[in-house]
Amino acid sequence: MKSKLQGPNQKLLVLKKGKDSHQMATLLSSSPSSLLFSNLSPPSISPISLSFSSTPSLSSPISLPSLSKRLSLSHTSSKRFSLPSFTINPIVASSEKKKVLIVNTNSGGHAVIGFYFAKQLLGGGHDVTIFTLGDEGSDKMKKPPFSRFSEIVDGGGKTVWGDVKAIGTVLEGLTFDVVLDNNGKDLDAVSPVADWAKSSGVGQFLFISSAGIYKQTEEPPHVEGDAVKADAGHVAVEKYLSEAFDNWASFRPQYMIGSGNNKDCEEWFFDPFSRSKTDTKTGIVRGRPVPIPGSGMQLTNISHVKDLASMLTAAVENPAAASGNIFNCVSDRAVTLDGMAKLCAKAAGLPVEIVHYDPKTIGSDAKKAFPFRNMHFYAEPRAAKDILGWQSATNLPEDLKERFEEYVKIGRDKKEMKFEIDDKIIESLKVPVSA
Repeated sequence: MKSKLQGPNQKLLVLKKGKDSHQMATLLSSSPSSLLFSNLSPPSISPISLSFSSTPSLSSPISLPSLSKRLSLSHTSSKRFSLPSFTINPIVASSEKKKVLIVNTNSGGHAVIGFYFAKQLLGGGHDVTIFTLGDEGSDKMKKPPFSRFSEIVDGGGKTVWGDVKAIGTVLEGLTFDVVLDNNGKDLDAVSPVADWAKSSGVGQFLFISSAGIYKQTEEPPHVEGDAVKADAGHVAVEKYLSEAFDNWASFRPQYMIGSGNNKDCEEWFFDPFSRSKTDTKTGIVRGRPVPIPGSGMQLTNISHVKDLASMLTAAVENPAAASGNIFNCVSDRAVTLDGMAKLCAKAAGLPVEIVHYDPKTIGSDAKKAFPFRNMHFYAEPRAAKDILGWQSATNLPEDLKERFEEYVKIGRDKKEMKFEIDDKIIESLKVPVSA
């Protein structure tokens, strides 16, 4: 059964019902919600206690105006401050539930964040609606993670499609405790959602930003409080939200992996050596070389989307702690570019041959030739650990094994592919190719 919503000058929008009629009744209710989140222990809010030692710590972007005030981060600071080491006792989360709206992008790698976030919240018994930009019947919706939205509906969630500029019409009469904007990269895209949320009395506004807004640094990794590009659209959004909402938080992800991701990450590494062939004369198994720019020792951060979703959930569970803060939404381990190729090969149980090249030699194809930046580019989730008590619960080598199993299951290892840019690079290096 489907309930259809249609607003003035809008295309027909479909809101799918969850497992039972009670959930639909909750969605269509216009009464204000006073629900709070979490299936954890009952609320026990007390000031954060910090214990200091005299041992000097690593540089940190965190500032402490006074011990009685909650820790907060500045996203405009260009300096790192050395502080004594400290321990934070995370605020205990509320045991009540919240109604959460996820405004989800209809393209790009970030779409999978909303999908996993929704599933995690539903698993905790919370009310979740995903508002996806666009039309449910479009070709984009035939691809993951959108093609798997039935999992959200089966879990009791609701899905709706439309134009964010008409969000007030589409969701007229509905109330939410939390809104996550996982769609906008600039104020033009985010302000309609933020303004509607503000006027609707939404208590907490969360925003998916990007770790790509950090300026290059001579002192990696990027940590919260490092200098950002002033002209970046995400920066303007963060400033706008900080002025509009009493309770807001921003999350800056990097590269991510996970089932349902529609942007190649690990797949790019699987593709060449999954075409391995055995030399009939020597019996040696050899695949296509994997071209890595530079030395291959550049560090980056590749996070499982489960970790990103758990960090977002921690912010919903601890709204007072999360309020006003910026979080690097990443795992707590870095990996080298060569290391990623080797881990993918190990996960597949296949050989890998890595060749290095100077990206300047291939001109305009340089950005298309490799899925990541060819320099050190990684961040650490210090704020999430210190403020939210968050911990990464995934393991990249093990995650890659699971991802390769899915890679084979969907038949990508048999799919005909062209490696035109790879061939150009390999030819310039005079490396023989067996496949």
